Amino acid sequence: TQPIDFRKGAHGLAALAQEVLGENPFSGTVIVYRSKRSDRVKILVWDTSGLVLVWKQLQQGSFRWPPIMDGVMTLSYVEFTALFDGLDWTRVQTTKGFPKPTVAV
Repeated sequence: TQPIDFRKGAHGLAALAQEVLGENPFSGTVIVYRSKRSDRVKILVWDTSGLVLVWKQLQQGSFRWPPIMDGVMTLSYVEFTALFDGLDWTRVQTTKGFPKPTVAV
């Protein structure tokens, strides 16, 4: 929830996830870090064969972050996709599931 030192690489961020967040960086959980100016993000995820680090900087504006609840920010897949695209994630709606068809007798 706090900005991080953007000089850290994948292994430094994995250690930070484990020590500060108490999160296992090798569990497949997507961990998103933000810069102080909120115009850059680093995303760390384990894909079963190695750590993947994605770095993105917006050319204009800044990322809009969700509120912090119990020390964690949580986004749905659709909200995260909007955030990563630099959009206002509060303006997107998570798709609702389709009802399962019933078997005709």
